[in-house]
Amino acid sequence: MKIAVIGTGYVGLVTGTCLAETGNEVICVDINEEKVEKMRNGEVPIYEPHLDVLFERNIKAGRLRFSTSLKEGLDHGDIIFLALPTPEDEDGSADLSYVLGVAEEIGNLMTSYKVVVDKSTVPVGTAERVHETILKNAKCDFDVVSNPEFLREGFAVDDFLKPERIVVGSSSEKATELMQKLYKPFVRSGNPIIIMDEKSAELTKYASNSFLAAKITFMNEIANYCEKVGADVDKVRRGMGTDSRIGKRFLFPGIGYGGSCFPKDVKALHKSGKEVDYDFQILDSVIKVNQKQKIALLPKVKDYFEGNLKDKTFAIWGLAFKPETDDIREAPSLYIIDELLNEGATVKAFDPEAMNNVEKKYGDKIEFAATMYDALDSADALIICTEWSIFRTPDFKRIKSLLKQPVIFDGRNLYDIEDLQKEEMSYFSIGRKNLVFVN
Repeated sequence: MKIAVIGTGYVGLVTGTCLAETGNEVICVDINEEKVEKMRNGEVPIYEPHLDVLFERNIKAGRLRFSTSLKEGLDHGDIIFLALPTPEDEDGSADLSYVLGVAEEIGNLMTSYKVVVDKSTVPVGTAERVHETILKNAKCDFDVVSNPEFLREGFAVDDFLKPERIVVGSSSEKATELMQKLYKPFVRSGNPIIIMDEKSAELTKYASNSFLAAKITFMNEIANYCEKVGADVDKVRRGMGTDSRIGKRFLFPGIGYGGSCFPKDVKALHKSGKEVDYDFQILDSVIKVNQKQKIALLPKVKDYFEGNLKDKTFAIWGLAFKPETDDIREAPSLYIIDELLNEGATVKAFDPEAMNNVEKKYGDKIEFAATMYDALDSADALIICTEWSIFRTPDFKRIKSLLKQPVIFDGRNLYDIEDLQKEEMSYFSIGRKNLVFVN
């Protein structure tokens, strides 16, 4: 099949590359000429595990190419994916200007039947608005389909190639058949393609992400309560997670969620509710608790240093909002860095992939280390913000020798308290007892 993908961010590039991998002829369109030229030369503009291999293979095979011309994409594709940004507006709603702007151009440019697919995460009713926008200038038949993505950054390629489910919102039999044909190679193991109306498909994405965000936030609340009463959140988590009605996933407490999806989608659904006079009280709490949770380590840091962080140096391990990505959008590390800088502290940071993106934000306001251990040299304490695998089994003796004070503030509960106790290191985590050794 012939496919055009408009937009080459995380979703667009993974979508285009994976569709090419199953034999489709794909053209990806982006207005950024420099980015398009780099992709033509085989350079992947984002970090996503395994994407580079598929990217290179399909470019060489001629199934994946790139353009800055929307007309070229429309002339090529029978199915047109819109994978465009829907950034958070000032009031928390999703900004649809990119989506509707391209929809208007599609109406002017298309010359034959197209299935236009909303792949971006969009509010309920967007497919209808896109249809109306295209219709104003359309000279031929078309259909608009909602096909939300459920890709996890760091696992996006696997999620696309082996989806648990595919959701298609369509009221057109012709468009539905084309979408089923397109996705058939991805569900050979029997996972479902779920067909529903467009509005239900749009809401399914928001509801899914908001539920997961609420689950994370609930566990963070439980963790905070554990600290008050002397319970251990790891034991509570295991006790809960073995209940099949609850499940083991998304029960790990920490310093809040970030990224491009959960924060934006929760706020957008919350705002959409207000627009129809419905108050999502749960989501209101999720937003407030998560914002506070991002700096949950700071009171512990301040208490340890008796309220004075001025001229102290803090090593930070992990800058991305989660491991296996370079994405720093709404990352808790940024909130912690801001607070430390405001207190007059110095920050030395290390992350396997996200340091370039953080440097664009902070410049020379913070230092960047070549290795995780270089970040510790002469630092007063270590703060862990992201649970990269390389941080899970460190050399504690080496950590202790490099730090001025043997103390770790762990926002992801990576270590067993008993191990730190053997090393006589002070250790503060989330929802567990604090371990304090007096120098």
